[in-house]
Amino acid sequence: MRIKQILRRTGWLLAAAALALPGGGVAQAQVPADPAPLAATPGCGKAPTLRSGNQTIQSSGKNRSFVLSIPDDYDNTRQYRLVFGLHWLGGTAQQVAGGGSDGDVYAYYGLRRLANNSTIFVAPQGLNNGWGNSGGEDVRFVDDMLSRIESDLCVDTAQRFSLGFSYGGAMSISLACSRPTVFRAIAAIASPGEISGCAGGTAPVAYMGIHGIGDNIGSGRGQRDRWVRNNGCTPQNAPEPAAGSRTHITTQYTNCRAGYPVVWAPFDGGHQQGPVDGCAGCESGARSWVKNEVWRFFTGETPPAPTTFRLRGEAAGRCLDVNGASTANGAQMITWDCHVNANQQFTQNGQALQVTGKCLDAPNNAASGARVQIWDCHGGANQGWQLTGSGTVTSVQTGLCLTSAGTGNGAAVTVATCQGGADQRWAKA
Repeated sequence: MRIKQILRRTGWLLAAAALALPGGGVAQAQVPADPAPLAATPGCGKAPTLRSGNQTIQSSGKNRSFVLSIPDDYDNTRQYRLVFGLHWLGGTAQQVAGGGSDGDVYAYYGLRRLANNSTIFVAPQGLNNGWGNSGGEDVRFVDDMLSRIESDLCVDTAQRFSLGFSYGGAMSISLACSRPTVFRAIAAIASPGEISGCAGGTAPVAYMGIHGIGDNIGSGRGQRDRWVRNNGCTPQNAPEPAAGSRTHITTQYTNCRAGYPVVWAPFDGGHQQGPVDGCAGCESGARSWVKNEVWRFFTGETPPAPTTFRLRGEAAGRCLDVNGASTANGAQMITWDCHVNANQQFTQNGQALQVTGKCLDAPNNAASGARVQIWDCHGGANQGWQLTGSGTVTSVQTGLCLTSAGTGNGAAVTVATCQGGADQRWAKA
């Protein structure tokens, strides 16, 4: 296997990968060691018996369960990444696997969609919806899942990863401590520390810490500093965003052992798994920067930019447009001759439709006939939209349909009772 291929398999590519910092600086990604290819797992070359969905196994004398997601085009001759997504206290494996209220765009903390069928995902279920890891039983549960999965599926044993929010982050830390030669890297989002234990904890493991400055930030710094020491990085006072800045700062530590980077990403917020830059206290996995930064850290790959599109009304043949190309909260939507300017260029992030840095917004609990506008994105139901196969764009909150009040330039756009007419049908263009 050529060196470049080996590096691509294990992530953190040559200096082509760089992390952007606020203010325009960059921190170059570390280059891994040049490992020999590891032995294929027993599942390589076998016709698999496992299928995507709920699974049960025996572990430490208890019935345990997990949700498995296998690529749609699974090839038993290809070695796949393996990512564990661990839920928070009170959460469930189903919420991780299904993306919770954000849906599929946030499945497995948003990584499944970014993986584009390149990765096998596992969402384990904790006892009592937590990760107490009594006597190491949750670590053994992970061992048993790995044994079951890798005996049946083809896994790249140099690319096993774990991430989780809160208690799930603590359990990921426990895995890094106790299984440093098993897991290539972990990402801990708002971890409360070592509440799942840290048996061992002196060996290097690539580490990414993500933590709100208003959420016991000292705990996050302490975990970061453990892996800075373990990985031989140069200590530093990494910058953190100011309260009220509504942003995050990502720092790549320098001089770490090859293949064992440490990344620290504090953000202006509290105990959150999906903070959104530019929006105070907003929580939306679909729109958060977190999933993209974790994916880049795990793989060295830059996630694709969101695809932009226009919405052309069938009746008028004109496009949904922010009046006057305004970026102000409350600017109203109209129809206008289609063009390529930013005030007609939409991106879809989960159920949100974004344009000019704002979200398409219907007034809260809007009645039929209410004008549609743009507003700061906040993740509320009045900013959720469903683009249906019939061409309607439906408000998640009210079930009303996006409607053009006329066919000429400047016609008002409202939400109205759905009736299926051409004035309520829109096509991506």
